[in-house]
Amino acid sequence: MPVTLIIAAYNERAVLSYKIENCLEIDYPAGLLNIIFITDGSTDNPEEVIGKYPQITILHQSKREGKSAALKRAMRFVQTPIVVFSDANSILNSNCLKAMTRHYADKKVGGVAGEKKIIQGKYSSAVGQAEGMYWRYESFMKKQDSDFNTVVGAAGELFSMRTELFHAPDDHFILDDFLFSIQICLEGYKIKYEPGAFALETPSASLAEEEKRKIRIAAGAYQSVSFLTQCLNIFKFPLLSIQYFSRRLLRWILSPILIFLVAITNIELVLHHQGTVFIYLLFAQGIFYLLALTGRLIIAVGWRMGILGIPFYFIFMNLCLVKGFFKCIQGRQSVLWEKSIREAIE
Repeated sequence: MPVTLIIAAYNERAVLSYKIENCLEIDYPAGLLNIIFITDGSTDNPEEVIGKYPQITILHQSKREGKSAALKRAMRFVQTPIVVFSDANSILNSNCLKAMTRHYADKKVGGVAGEKKIIQGKYSSAVGQAEGMYWRYESFMKKQDSDFNTVVGAAGELFSMRTELFHAPDDHFILDDFLFSIQICLEGYKIKYEPGAFALETPSASLAEEEKRKIRIAAGAYQSVSFLTQCLNIFKFPLLSIQYFSRRLLRWILSPILIFLVAITNIELVLHHQGTVFIYLLFAQGIFYLLALTGRLIIAVGWRMGILGIPFYFIFMNLCLVKGFFKCIQGRQSVLWEKSIREAIE
């Protein structure tokens, strides 16, 4: 199937050549693959790099309006039935397009989500190790979602869709990839998960950089909730509504609240002598939080966390959700990405 690959690249000159070579190495018939780089707002002269490759289309304007606006502008130049989105700092496997496009033989499939993998080198930091564990968990959950009904929200590192189903949201939305994919589901199509198509990315360079990224994503998640109320219509979307509620709303909204409420409730039950079982539960909670704190201290000294990365990253992500919530309601999260610094490729 003819495919257009779109890469949004804002001030990514350091990785442009590497990304372009990676795109050109994808195993797909040359006559059926169009590649577009959109570099709106970039001030690092990306034309000098991309201009060396005549087979690449470059779209550039001096004004920066955000990734969603850039992708919407790039879509005007897409004439193929399938469009694939990828980030400039992620590396794709050579068979990714063939693995994804085979799913479109099924007319009910509107999009295909690839897998995101974090590159783990022998010198990767504890933060990188924890991020890698998180994405292995996310990949497992996406597989379960896909087998049950549909993936509920795809990662922008590698995601494809039928071009005709692209309906761009307003430019002020932060999580463009999530909204693109969920709108496909609302039109009655399914998003399949394809582990044979994956994007490799290095982890965040530090905990502060990872926190900055996670808070932005959290703010975008809360922003999306008010826009996607129709996802809860169990009569119109019986399976999707269950997935959206359990995989998104419970996680984004109730998880941070329940962490606090469960601890307070458990303490009250113990103080009022409501049973030995609550003493054991409170003890188990205490051990969990102690392990999370130990993981944070291990990061501070630069060691790897191992299994301690699980309780630490769980608490860390929920704290980011809380911070993202307040950023969202205060309107302090810009649609413009503040690029996170990531580890260098070894």
